[in-house]
Amino acid sequence: MSPPVAVVTDSTAYLPPEEISRRGIVVVPLQMIVGGRPLDDTAWIEGTSVGDALRERGQVTTSMPAPRRFTDAYAEAAARGATGIVSIHLSAEMSGTVEAARAGAEHSPVPVDVVDSRSIAMGLGFPVLAAASAAARGATRTEVADAARRRAESVRSFFYVDTLEYLRRGGRIGAAETLLGSALMIKPILHISGGAIVPLEKVRTASRAIARLEDLAVEAVGTGAGPVEVAVQHLAARSRADTLAARLHRRIPALAKLIVVEVGPVIGAHVGPGMLGITVSAGEPLVSTDL
Repeated sequence: MSPPVAVVTDSTAYLPPEEISRRGIVVVPLQMIVGGRPLDDTAWIEGTSVGDALRERGQVTTSMPAPRRFTDAYAEAAARGATGIVSIHLSAEMSGTVEAARAGAEHSPVPVDVVDSRSIAMGLGFPVLAAASAAARGATRTEVADAARRRAESVRSFFYVDTLEYLRRGGRIGAAETLLGSALMIKPILHISGGAIVPLEKVRTASRAIARLEDLAVEAVGTGAGPVEVAVQHLAARSRADTLAARLHRRIPALAKLIVVEVGPVIGAHVGPGMLGITVSAGEPLVSTDL
């Protein structure tokens, strides 16, 4: 039996499919435009690597969902028995998706709370899982939304990109930062602060950047911490991601679960191949132990 409060998110959470299915989470896809052809983030060209597509085609742009897609998702959840909905999405600083969700909620057959996660990827995914866990326990719509907001406030995300050019193209980082990084061949480490992508540190090589990512994750966990979950995210960099995950396993004694996730084309279009990211989430473990 479905819980009375349904949880809706968007495709940029990049949650493991098993979690989406097991928890009944509804996912509304963003879109990418490839050669003038719109495609859902969740329906990438079969057999096509996102990294290869970005290298070969270059002009991959992204688009938020239309409000009607949210209205349809809310109606679907209501038809399955939901009496309320919590809809959790990527940061409004990065996309108009939250506003589209709010517009769609105006025509929902049941009440909807829209939550801005102020993050993206598993920085969004962990709050979605927190909301789904609360809903499964029978929490009210307000309690489910509060669970998402609390987890969103506690997650920390850091990431490395091979080049700032993709972020510059999408308007996610300033031209001055891009020029500085390019001129000095600097490898940037960024984080999400105030819902926006912000430069954190600059190092000289990719290996140093990845080592610093590892240190930042360990520092974010702190000492004497309770259970934590970590997501290592990447784009066309599985070997690097697996190596980083193995090192984090050794360095974080309080680790309850670690997953490795490849991001899809909507995020990929803005970060480019080679991206590595780490999201740290403290609190009640949320990811299934059998993944």
